[in-house]
Amino acid sequence: MALEEICGLNKFGFMKGFDAQVKDWDQQQLQIATSNLRNPYSLMAPPFENPAVNLPKILQHCNVRMEFDHGTTTLGFKYQGGVILCADSRATSGQYIGSQSMRKVVELTNYMLGTLAGGAADCVYWDRVLVRECRLHELRYKSRMPVDAAARIMCNISTEYKGMGLAMGMMLAGCDDEGCKLIYVDSEGMRSHGSVFSVGSGSPYALGVLDTGYRWNLTDEEAYDLARRAIYHATSKDAYSGGIVRLYHINDKGWKNICNTDCNDLHDIFCEETTSNDDQAHLPCTSKAWIEQKLRHDNVQARVAAVTMEKV
Repeated sequence: MALEEICGLNKFGFMKGFDAQVKDWDQQQLQIATSNLRNPYSLMAPPFENPAVNLPKILQHCNVRMEFDHGTTTLGFKYQGGVILCADSRATSGQYIGSQSMRKVVELTNYMLGTLAGGAADCVYWDRVLVRECRLHELRYKSRMPVDAAARIMCNISTEYKGMGLAMGMMLAGCDDEGCKLIYVDSEGMRSHGSVFSVGSGSPYALGVLDTGYRWNLTDEEAYDLARRAIYHATSKDAYSGGIVRLYHINDKGWKNICNTDCNDLHDIFCEETTSNDDQAHLPCTSKAWIEQKLRHDNVQARVAAVTMEKV
């Protein structure tokens, strides 16, 4: 045996016993399954084509119920003071609430944040890869990674794994040499710049509030209030959203966690404000400053109409 090892003959399969061959095969499979530890962009592909379409068929044939339904509410918007990101914290699997304390705003760098929406495993894994790339960029080039470069990395990843069942929709927000930016990236390879975004099952309700109360010249307090109200409004209508409302503010000095408020506490605050003034009961859920401005505008319009009618 010593001569075989010196000559290298023991490496051939016909010179190995059955147990040694099984052990080598197990090691090869383990190396393939854990290849992402050496290269985070290399994941073990499913053993069949088009997983997003064929996996439900296989599960149905095997009488296995596996719920992929998920829900959340995340939003982001730009204004004169920087960028606001706000999200709930409920993680669901179908009708089951898995967690009420999920952190859906990821702190990528001191100047850049990301949000999670879609499959928790997909979003968390690729956000960790992005954090690694951002840190390597800082070490190599002695400067922080631009928001566009980070979004391009996530877009390339989504395109490479398109059709394999990725469920991911995220926003990247941060400030670099070109100013504050807000970019949306999803698992279909889409990359879009914008001023207002909302992602998740509760996004239609949040966008309704944002469309009503959003304007560029918001003050910081008005922006905070608008974001909290939009997420609260979504959690009150969407069963898959809830928990803690986490609010972040990003500007050229970096990001800051403004508050983490439970939805029940926001409900008590906003309901008390609505019922304290009968004139505001018919108005949509939006910031108090916008309500006061709207009432003043309506009052002026009513006076103008009255004067016009008198002249006629």
